[in-house]
Amino acid sequence: MSNGQNAGIDEDQCAQLAKDNGWLWNRAERASNTLILAHGAGAPMDSAFMNDMAARLAGQGVNLLRFEFPYMAQRRIDGRKRPPNQQAQLLECWRQVYASLRPHVSGSLAIGGKSMGGRMASLVADEMGADALVCLGYPFYAAGKPEKPRVAHLAELHTPTLIVQGERDALGNRETVDGYVLSNSIELLWLPTANHDLKPLKASGVTYEQCLANTAQRIAQFLLVE
Repeated sequence: MSNGQNAGIDEDQCAQLAKDNGWLWNRAERASNTLILAHGAGAPMDSAFMNDMAARLAGQGVNLLRFEFPYMAQRRIDGRKRPPNQQAQLLECWRQVYASLRPHVSGSLAIGGKSMGGRMASLVADEMGADALVCLGYPFYAAGKPEKPRVAHLAELHTPTLIVQGERDALGNRETVDGYVLSNSIELLWLPTANHDLKPLKASGVTYEQCLANTAQRIAQFLLVE
């Protein structure tokens, strides 16, 4: 569908916006929603996981825009690994990306991301008025520090939210997360025996492919309702 509106989306403008900024745009054939998906702390917007999830979601009718935080964009230029920017800069980057895309999407526009990208999105979702929030492997606490949870804002979150989490995620396992007080706007999809990358143990009888397929399908369903 070219030069037209697809579920309230100016597709040509979205594609051009992505091209101009060095972002990635995955267009769905019969899109019902659009999702901005941010990468995690250590992997870029075109990592194997991000590419796979973007393709799966586009196949489920969700348009995808991917971008990179400043530190990761700089790594792409000079090849040097560096830590994430300060939180204030990451949040400002989110605001800028959202503000750039919002005028071209009159329909539903959701935000989210993998790990750190999803956590940063959760901190600005209410402020920006996002229609929904999707987090893949949410870092409820730093590795090895479950006694220092990063969940205070999640108790007050108003944006409809879906968190897809592995039951044995080292940054938020089921036993620990079940003890948190979270907003009623948050829905948790637990993947049996899966880790932070949503990959299950072989002994579970569930394959990684099945986990990813289930994740994409649930996200598409969630966004359709929201």
